[in-house]
Amino acid sequence: MAVASQFDAIVVGSGISGGWAAKELTEKGLKVLLLERGQNIEHIKDYVNALKGPWEVPHRGRDTIADQQAHPVQRRDYILNEENRDWWCNEAEHPYVETKPFDWFRGYHVGGRSLMWGRQSYRHSDIDFEANAREGIAVDWPIRYQDIAPWYDHVERFAGISGSKENLPQLPDGQFMPAMELNCVEQHVAARIKAHFKDTRRLIIGRVANITEPLQSRVNCQYRAKCWLGCPFGAYFSTQSSTLPAAVATGNLTLRPFSIVTRLLYDKDAKRARGVEVLDAETKQTYEFGAKIVFVCASAFNSTWLLMNSATDVWPGGLGSSSGELGHNAMDHHFRVGASGVVEGFEDRVTFGRRATGYYIPRYRNLPGDAPRNYLRGFGYQGAASRQGWSRDIAELGVGAALKEELCGPGQWTIGMSAFGEILPDHSNRISLDRTKQDKWGLPVLAIDCELKDNERKMRVDMGNDAVEILEAGGAKRVRRNDSGYTFGRGIHEMGTARMGRDPRTSVLNGHNQVWDAPNVFVTDGACMTSSAAVNPSLTYMALTARAANFAIDELKRQNL
Repeated sequence: MAVASQFDAIVVGSGISGGWAAKELTEKGLKVLLLERGQNIEHIKDYVNALKGPWEVPHRGRDTIADQQAHPVQRRDYILNEENRDWWCNEAEHPYVETKPFDWFRGYHVGGRSLMWGRQSYRHSDIDFEANAREGIAVDWPIRYQDIAPWYDHVERFAGISGSKENLPQLPDGQFMPAMELNCVEQHVAARIKAHFKDTRRLIIGRVANITEPLQSRVNCQYRAKCWLGCPFGAYFSTQSSTLPAAVATGNLTLRPFSIVTRLLYDKDAKRARGVEVLDAETKQTYEFGAKIVFVCASAFNSTWLLMNSATDVWPGGLGSSSGELGHNAMDHHFRVGASGVVEGFEDRVTFGRRATGYYIPRYRNLPGDAPRNYLRGFGYQGAASRQGWSRDIAELGVGAALKEELCGPGQWTIGMSAFGEILPDHSNRISLDRTKQDKWGLPVLAIDCELKDNERKMRVDMGNDAVEILEAGGAKRVRRNDSGYTFGRGIHEMGTARMGRDPRTSVLNGHNQVWDAPNVFVTDGACMTSSAAVNPSLTYMALTARAANFAIDELKRQNL
């Protein structure tokens, strides 16, 4: 064991939440150690495929048979692609146990999934924060919208969110850059939907963390649709493009990649964490780093793994387990059900560029004015209209000159959407440590035991049927309902397992994201979520992290930590 340096603060994980913690803490003058278990990826320099054409990549970006055999989890969805394959974790080195089927798509490197995320950025509303208490589900959130609204403002201004103001109570407006535009077909469909449903359902442009005006040293979006390869222009928010440069500029940051945090070091007398134990991923040497405060931002399940593996001499279930809720109440968003159709009458129009977002239909079910359904909560839709290109199938033409000529022109306009539904927190959806199995470094792995419950299954009926109804009302023809099935985890929105609450007997964290059993430990990523809402969660992680970091600094000044 090598005893290393002392810092004011340690941040575990460098993704969306960890990057924000590092920025906020360093800008307030703290000396911060940012620990990342994987490799460093440097902004611009390491986006090796971002400026390449598909013909410059050996297999045009497609996965090979060898890739599929080497990555049995990644191959389950679109993420297995040779252009950024190394940004997704190697499941052979990082195994997990599927007690029930679970698709766990992870990125272990500096920046984490902030480099590959879908960038859809929406606020939770008081409808979301109050839902658990109103319906008697799980436990009440310890905060309300007014508590986090200033922090939404703060992170939106810095991250850069483009979007339109809609004045919808279920989807609060924010500090937006000019929105990207709906295309001509989407505008037509939106108008028909608004009229047909008397504005109780609304199709808007998706709110996205792609800047449409220059911001800091970042250049506005170039409409290349290559975000998942890293953006050399810095046009979308990531740790690399935004929060990490800000933290580095303070001179207060130490970044250490290849650093696997194996446990929090807990002082039983002080009832505080005194630092972390780190296993060097390359040398396998163990170090200790000390700090006054620790921010755990390793992504939801990994943050909970770290708590479970800490202070086991005091609590067999780990630090934060005294409530019996650590590891429980796992959530995601269920999707892959919706509809698609064709839209006639716009054959003289084509799109220009590759817009970095689609349209969004905010939640409208189980809101005031909507007839109660046979399930709780609701869902929104994400989708787009586009004109088919040369790769479409022209079944009736066969081969030859006629086929080639037809494929040189654009095809028909199509429109599609997929619903994203809320999953209720449920104690039986859980993760746990399996100490009989180990990863490449000899560490115990997670066993994941999660499944959709009756509420979600009932919701999926409406998610599909409503999609058909909406598209038909919007003027689409030959509308087809689709449901390609959902496996827990596939939404890549892991949430819960170390929830916030008002009572240490029923929650892991308090209203400022502090672990009840160690108040100088803050958990601000998806693990802290008390419910999931129907919207993408990353913007809420940013706001909660910034809020908690500033609270921690104030508490340090008061000598409470």
